[in-house]
Amino acid sequence: MKNNLFFYAIAMIGIFSFVSCNGHKNTAGHTHDGSENHSHAEPETPKNYYGNYTLKDANYGTETVVTVNGSTRTMRTNALPNHKTGDFPNQGNPNTISAQNRTYTFPVNPKYTGNAQWIREPGVAINGIKFEPGTAEVVECETGENYRVEALQDVIDLGLDFNHAHVQPTGAYHYHGTPTSVIENFDTGEDLVHIGFAHDGFPMYYSKSGKYKPSYKAISGDREGEDCTYENPHQSMDISVGGHHDGTFTSDFEYVDGSGDLDECNGINIDGKYMYLVTAEFPYVSRCVMGEVDADKQREVGMQGGQGQDGPPNINELFIKMDTNKDGKLSKAEVKGPLKENFDRIDANHDGMLTKEELENGGQQNRPRPGGRRN
Repeated sequence: MKNNLFFYAIAMIGIFSFVSCNGHKNTAGHTHDGSENHSHAEPETPKNYYGNYTLKDANYGTETVVTVNGSTRTMRTNALPNHKTGDFPNQGNPNTISAQNRTYTFPVNPKYTGNAQWIREPGVAINGIKFEPGTAEVVECETGENYRVEALQDVIDLGLDFNHAHVQPTGAYHYHGTPTSVIENFDTGEDLVHIGFAHDGFPMYYSKSGKYKPSYKAISGDREGEDCTYENPHQSMDISVGGHHDGTFTSDFEYVDGSGDLDECNGINIDGKYMYLVTAEFPYVSRCVMGEVDADKQREVGMQGGQGQDGPPNINELFIKMDTNKDGKLSKAEVKGPLKENFDRIDANHDGMLTKEELENGGQQNRPRPGGRRN
């Protein structure tokens, strides 16, 4: 495991391997093509979130309008939630919720490929609030290990509220896990609650019974790393990473094909309809999509290593940080930990220096996926 830890640093969230979704025979009694109305207690609440609808709430300032025109579903929103939130700023999250100006488009007839593609922002809730399950928080160790911090953990306070959400510096409120108030607001009385759309167009649901289980498991064994710290603009703290993989970090999990009901992207076929499920267990919200997403959308939502508030660290950023003499190369004296141990193998021309290209090529061959995968 030790030789792989460096590659968690250069790609803590890697590209998921290609898998086919698991079929499921359970009948949910819920259609996904807009043919069945969804009843709600509020008379002004739309009955069908597959067609046109408007959500406006003067109490919270919510303004979300969705229109379906031909093959495109367009959502225009100020990204203010239509429900109560925790108090922001708070001790773990110093940001204040503010209106955004966002327009999202989703294909009405999504195309399933079976090829899992990592995506920073997998989808958007019906109310216009985005899902971003990952974080930008990293614990770094003097011995070279880097661990991506999960939002739902008990070691570092990230200021999440009862909706498993908090606020980015831009003022954007976003969900990291099950959006409690969304589930309550859009509950129709059935087990499956329609809560959003993924960026490939497939719907996102929540099962109140929790009967559909993810296929991720905690990795066996213990973590490695010494003299580890977590820093942000407001604090610095020492972190002990030793001990078993308890879910504090993304790399604590691995995908075990067939161990649960859901595929690698937390998706499933129910009655011939593919959908993603948001779950109470890791990965909580899908970290990838199984449908087609065009190139413009990939750039927009940070797919395939795109950078952003919650984007994964890339090789360029780490290279700049390690290149202390700024000569564009890395010597053995400048690297440490697992990278030092793998130095000679990555040094393709054996000149005693690592270039960015050598680092990229070496990392690609050994780059693990989020949580890894085991068949």
